[in-house]
Amino acid sequence: TAHVRARNADPMCSFGDFVAVSHVVDVATANILKIEVSDGIIAPGFEPEALEILKAKKGGKFIVLQADNDFVPPEMEYRMCGGLGFMQKRNDKICDATLLEKVVTSKKDLSEQAKLDMILGMIAIKYTQSNSVGYSKDGMMIGVGAGQQSRVDCVKLAGRKLSTWRLRFHPKVVGLKFKEGVKRQDRVNARVRYIEGDMDEAEYAQWVTQFDSAPAPLTAHEKSEFLSGLSGVTIASDAFFPFRDSIDHAQKLGVQFVAQPGGSVADEEVIKACDAYGMTMAFTNLRLFHH
Repeated sequence: TAHVRARNADPMCSFGDFVAVSHVVDVATANILKIEVSDGIIAPGFEPEALEILKAKKGGKFIVLQADNDFVPPEMEYRMCGGLGFMQKRNDKICDATLLEKVVTSKKDLSEQAKLDMILGMIAIKYTQSNSVGYSKDGMMIGVGAGQQSRVDCVKLAGRKLSTWRLRFHPKVVGLKFKEGVKRQDRVNARVRYIEGDMDEAEYAQWVTQFDSAPAPLTAHEKSEFLSGLSGVTIASDAFFPFRDSIDHAQKLGVQFVAQPGGSVADEEVIKACDAYGMTMAFTNLRLFHH
C-alpha cells in the first residue's frame, strides 16, 4: 500500500509518527499500524473493523481523528515571531503535469512514470520544511532532505537517506542473522548502523550482541558497487538550484530527472550540468517554500 511504501522510505524517522491518510482506512492498513510505533492517525473515514483495531492500540491511547472532507482552510496564513506578525496567502497550488511542460534541457523525453515521480516529489517537498529537496522513484519518496541552510546540503542529506534506502536491499543487509527476540524497530536501527558502518568500539560491542554471530562488514567498495546500479531517480527542489554542485552530487545517485522552479542567475550553468549527465530537467516556475 501507499502507507507501507511511505514508511519504508525511512523506517527510522517514521518511528513514533502521526499518520495522515487521504482515503477511508481499511482493515489491512489498520493491521499494519497495529504493529508500528505510531502516535495517531487522521483520515476521512474508517471501516468499522479497522476503527476497532485502532481504538485498541496503545491501550486506547492511540489518537484517532476523522477529517472533514468539506473543510476548506482559510486563504491567509499567519505567523508570529518576536512580536512581529507575518501574513501570506496559503499555498493552494495543485502540483500536476502542467508544471512540467517547460523542459529546458537538450533531452526532452519524460515518460509517464517520470512525470508521476516528479509530481510526487513536488507534493512531498511542498509540505516539508524549507530548504528542501526530495528524491523519488517508481511512485515513492526514497530520500528527503529538509530544513538546511544551503541547497546542496539538502541534496546531500536526502542523498544519504536515498543511499541507506537502496543499501537496505543489499544481500548482506537482507541476510543479517538476528537473535530471537530482537524487536522490529531495533532491527531497523541495527541495519541502518550496519550500512553506515561508523560505530566506535563501545557502540559496536552493544550492536553485535543482537546477532547470532558477528556480521562481516559491508565494505565501501560493496556499497559503491551496489549504488552504481541505481537509475531512473527523480530529484525535486522547492526553489532553484543556485549552482551546479547539486546536480554534480545528484548524478552520483542515479538521478535522471529534475524538477525545480528555475529563476537563478546560474540557470544556464545548471542546464549545462544536466546536459552533461544526460538528465531531463523541467522548470516549474513554482517555488514551494514552507516555513
